[in-house]
Amino acid sequence: MVPKHMETLQAWCGATTDLGPLERLTNLLLVEGLTDLQQKQHDFVQIEATRGASHFSRKIPLEKLFLPLSKFSIPPRILVTVGVAGVGKSTLVKLFVHAWAKGETGKDFEFVLPLTFRELNAYEKLSGERLIRLAAPHLTEPSFLSVGASRTLLVLDGLDEFKTPLDFSDTLVCTDLQKEIQVDYLITNILRGHLLREVCVWITSRPTAAAQIPGGLVDRMTEIQGFGDAEMKDFLDRLFAGNQILSNGVQDHLKANKSLYTLCAVPSFCRVCGSAVGYVLKSGDCSADASALPRTLSEIYSYYFKMVLCGDGQVKLKEGPRIEQAGNHNSKKIMNCLGRLAFYGLIKRKYVFYEQDLKTYGVDLSSLHLSLCHRLLLKEETPLTSVYHFPHLTFQEFLAATYYYASAKRALFDLFVESGMSWPKLGFLNHFKNALQRSLQSEDGHLDVFVRFLAGLLSPQANKALSDWLLARDEHQGYRSQVVGVLQGLLAVDQAVSCRTVNLVRCLHEIQQVEIATHLEEALKTESLAGKLTSANLSALAYLLQTSEVCSEEANLSSCLSYHALQSLLSQLLYCSNLRLDNNRFKDSAMDLLGSLLSGKDCHIQKISLAENQIGNKGTKALARSLMVNRSLLALDLRSNSIGPQGAKALADSLKINQCLLSLNLQNNAIKEDGTKSLAEALVSNHTLKTLHLQKNGVGPQGSKKLAEALKKNWSLKELILSGNCVGDAGAAALAEGLKANHTLLTLDLQSNSISDVGVTALTLALSSNCGLVSLNLRENSISKEGACEIARALRANSTLRNLDLAANLLHDEGAQAIALALKENQALTALHLQWNFLQAKAARALSQALQCNRSLTSLDLQENAIGDEGLAALAAALKGNATLTHLSLQVAMVGESGARALAEALTTNRSLATLDLRGNAIGLAGAKAMANALKVNGTLRRVNLQENSLGMDGGICIATALSGSHGLTYINLQGNRIGESGAKVIADTIRANAPECVVEI
Repeated sequence: MVPKHMETLQAWCGATTDLGPLERLTNLLLVEGLTDLQQKQHDFVQIEATRGASHFSRKIPLEKLFLPLSKFSIPPRILVTVGVAGVGKSTLVKLFVHAWAKGETGKDFEFVLPLTFRELNAYEKLSGERLIRLAAPHLTEPSFLSVGASRTLLVLDGLDEFKTPLDFSDTLVCTDLQKEIQVDYLITNILRGHLLREVCVWITSRPTAAAQIPGGLVDRMTEIQGFGDAEMKDFLDRLFAGNQILSNGVQDHLKANKSLYTLCAVPSFCRVCGSAVGYVLKSGDCSADASALPRTLSEIYSYYFKMVLCGDGQVKLKEGPRIEQAGNHNSKKIMNCLGRLAFYGLIKRKYVFYEQDLKTYGVDLSSLHLSLCHRLLLKEETPLTSVYHFPHLTFQEFLAATYYYASAKRALFDLFVESGMSWPKLGFLNHFKNALQRSLQSEDGHLDVFVRFLAGLLSPQANKALSDWLLARDEHQGYRSQVVGVLQGLLAVDQAVSCRTVNLVRCLHEIQQVEIATHLEEALKTESLAGKLTSANLSALAYLLQTSEVCSEEANLSSCLSYHALQSLLSQLLYCSNLRLDNNRFKDSAMDLLGSLLSGKDCHIQKISLAENQIGNKGTKALARSLMVNRSLLALDLRSNSIGPQGAKALADSLKINQCLLSLNLQNNAIKEDGTKSLAEALVSNHTLKTLHLQKNGVGPQGSKKLAEALKKNWSLKELILSGNCVGDAGAAALAEGLKANHTLLTLDLQSNSISDVGVTALTLALSSNCGLVSLNLRENSISKEGACEIARALRANSTLRNLDLAANLLHDEGAQAIALALKENQALTALHLQWNFLQAKAARALSQALQCNRSLTSLDLQENAIGDEGLAALAAALKGNATLTHLSLQVAMVGESGARALAEALTTNRSLATLDLRGNAIGLAGAKAMANALKVNGTLRRVNLQENSLGMDGGICIATALSGSHGLTYINLQGNRIGESGAKVIADTIRANAPECVVEI
């Protein structure tokens, strides 16, 4: 019995639809239920709102789909797999069933019984036993269903095509396998476990339909992911096999039109879109003008349907005869009947049709095998009847729009009332308004794409494509401006931004009226949105958040949002991955809104910056509450607000629960010692936070001690920024104790903390044994030559520190000499900052000697130290042999002509230095000539700064002449050298002549 069943299933699977690489089908996303967006919005809106990005989900291989997730769990009984229309749900089912029938997967199941809801639509009543016989007519004894040892899988494909909604609140309980009940009651009883309790049930569905099933009944939910970039490329390459040039042209066009490219994640749409663009490119309709290529949904489908009507192109549906004459009356009649079927099916949410439906709407059954219907309406045989459906939901929506468009010009009554009994509606514009109102009133947006198509049929490109087929030539010109006015009027109404209002902007895009969005996008680029966010512009802004490249990396809405604007935009901000809301004067009430946003299940926000607002502890508490449930946020920036100790405590409490946040910036928030204590307590139990910014918060010695105690137990924090916190020697000593135990912290910033030699001595003792710290910032403290000697001692022992910043201390020559001696032994440090440390030539000579044997240092900062010509000459001598230093900063170092000459001589042989900063010196004309000669032969320098060096016009010309040929510079600064405007232009043009990418500031 089992072998025969397997053979039957292999035949049932047949040839699977080609939906591209199968890797995405064999690795499903494991999700924790449906988001609000999935439950309430059109499939395309779901993709557009999220830019095609899926929520944070782990993957589960198809072969493990029905297995326990851990050794402590049991196999799921009810599984639901969701995916938008055309993503490959039925293909996935056939893939699995075929693999099971061949013994390749699902080996725990003795029987797999596949059914489609299309098949079930043919029955009014069924029993559990009869349902099984439908799935496997050759199984004579269904008694195996009650035997727990032999697991059975019942597959129900396509819940979204079931004719009756599932009602779990009013279900007649049935436990008798042989009792016939309504099919929808049968399904709900199976799902509740009243029937077929031992059977595993796998349902596939579009997300909106899957929302009918209570989450409590679903043991496991998965989602089919769409194409990634590589899969999309592979799919299009195979679609245009043998014509790589055409494939590349299609891909280039789609990548330049992000709205279409995002939707191409859906394989079925990718086929339609690629075929339409390829058809236009191949036919030469676009000539040399790329703007003539289809850029909107309406244009894509207009050209696709033209291709079908002409019998040309890449269409791989079942072939029908070519239509030879453009004005063929019979084909127009057929298209009108199909459009009527599509329209009334759409408003009834009916996507599967039967012979009676076709007869009702005038579709001639005898023409199905002899006309366009064979391409646009697919037939499927079931045991009882023939089933018809459109190849994809968008086909139905487009045909519905063409029918409504044609009928609205002559209809006297409301077309949405099928009986015709309604108040009179005259004229195309009134019918268009009616369709828009119906769309706006729809809770789940099932008419959104329909009205987009309806508007798009008024675009010049759509009219050009379908003239004499479905549209009259140039008739759009009489309606277009009026429809634009209607859409703009609806947008001007003061209302909260929603998916429906964003769809109005998309309608304007379809009709090629893009002025509002274009002007707003320019304001986004220039950060000049302030004062421009009217009601219409807010919806346009929400549209840009989904489509604009400007917002793809970061949505910067700083200094432009009011509380009202935030409230209006709120639902659309959910899907921005990186949101910047700095300096908007937001107060605590606005944080209540943002807290609700971050608490949402749909939230995709990974980074949010709220710097320089007016957030107090009350607003912070609202944000903290959201962090306890949020699972998307990775970085929170609250710089320069007023959260205080209580706000810090609220955030700390949330960090004890939240295990997602990686970065928290609380700079300049007056959290003081008490707030720091709370955060330190949180660090003991939090194992995910990587970066904590606490600069300018009055942490003090006591707060530092609490942080130090936390560091002894925390192994996840990588970066701790404590600059400007009055840490003092006591705090430094405490942190040193923490560093002795902690070997995972990579960066410690103690800039401007009144640390003297005493505190540094404690830190250096820790450095001698610490093997984790990579960067230490001790800038702007009170470290003298004695402290420098302790640092030098630590450098001899430490082998992990890479970056040491000692700028603005009191090292003097003696301190620098001690560090230089240590560098002869230390081969780990790569960056040393000694700016403004009262260094002179003696220190430079010591560093020069170190550079001659050190092979790790790549960056040396000596700016604002009076090393003079003598010191630079010493450094230059080292550069002749050093092959590792890439960055040398000598700003305001009292360098003159002789120092410049020595440096220039070294540059003729040095092959490592890439960045040289000589700002604020006095190398003069002679120094410029020497540097010019060096630049002629040096091939490694990329950035040179000679700002304010008394070069004069002649010096500038020398530099420009040296760079008039081929050179490798990407940046040169000659500002403040009294060159003059006319000379500046000549010099800049000369330098860029052979290096146009070089930035010249002069």
